[in-house]
Amino acid sequence: MLIKAADDQGTELQLLEQRAGGNGPDAKRATKELRIRKAGLRGERDSAYMIDFDYAASPNWAVIHDLRLEHGNRTAQIDHLLINRWMDVYVLETKHFHAGIKITEDGEFLRWNNYQKTYEGMASPLEQNERHIQVIKDVMAQIELPTRLGVRIPPAFQSFVLVGPEAKIYRPRRFDASRVVKADQLKKAIWRDIDSENVLIGMLRTAAKIVSGETVEFVARQLAARHQPKAGAPAMKPAPYPGAATAARGRPTRIEPTFTVPAPDPAPSPTGPACKECSGRAGSILYGKFGYYFKCDGCGKNTAIRFNCRPGHQPRLRKDRDRFYRECADCGSSELFHRNAPSGVTP
Repeated sequence: MLIKAADDQGTELQLLEQRAGGNGPDAKRATKELRIRKAGLRGERDSAYMIDFDYAASPNWAVIHDLRLEHGNRTAQIDHLLINRWMDVYVLETKHFHAGIKITEDGEFLRWNNYQKTYEGMASPLEQNERHIQVIKDVMAQIELPTRLGVRIPPAFQSFVLVGPEAKIYRPRRFDASRVVKADQLKKAIWRDIDSENVLIGMLRTAAKIVSGETVEFVARQLAARHQPKAGAPAMKPAPYPGAATAARGRPTRIEPTFTVPAPDPAPSPTGPACKECSGRAGSILYGKFGYYFKCDGCGKNTAIRFNCRPGHQPRLRKDRDRFYRECADCGSSELFHRNAPSGVTP
């Protein structure tokens, strides 16, 4: 669900254009700043489009763009924020590079200067995101979070740096640069996080932390309400929520946090693989050139495994030793689909 879109930057750009139209050193600085600002906004818009395409319509995710938080004497300007029903908070920093980015073995970031034809140093966006996360942690410590058995459910913070799909990324061998991804690969990167987690730990974490979509929205709207736009910049109004019209008529309302697992919308329930030739269900799931397939014990035919779900959803098959699960990130579902018989044992 989309909670907040990016603020309108038209006034700020107009002021820069007026300064750039003058003479002297200030005009040169304004011209450079205007060029950088326009490139940055273009990158943020492109990333926002891809994020919204995958997550803005999902009831399991809350999306916030262009969030500026202040806490004490510290400020965090966050390009994009994602929150899911497991209380995972993804802090996303967008960087726009015309040519590409190079990361050294020591974790230093270099960008290509097309005018001087050389790489030049820049501040680490990974370290920048870590500072943002520290501010978000302090802010979230002051808002209402869901509880389980009287204990607040702690958010888990994840960091990604997004670059344009056309940019080149020169990665080092030793330094872990896996958190720097192309914007169109973000969804796959988040899935890698989920897939790499220990299955047992992941199941325990899910059972202990999962909250309803309404609770995710409630938490996200508290954060959006603390947005502090830059002086002189008009703030983008958060997306409307159920009950907003009632509140506007003078009867205040709020989304109450709920902490039980709601029943998801009905989706096609998997009944296990079946042979396309004889409809037999005895057999094994194997992996071949074109992905997973079901080999029938009765007639020996192979059947490709394809899942259906609600429109726009992309269910997938996950293997855990001899067990195979049908999972859909959009639904937040995970169900046992099939279990291969041990080698040499007839089921």
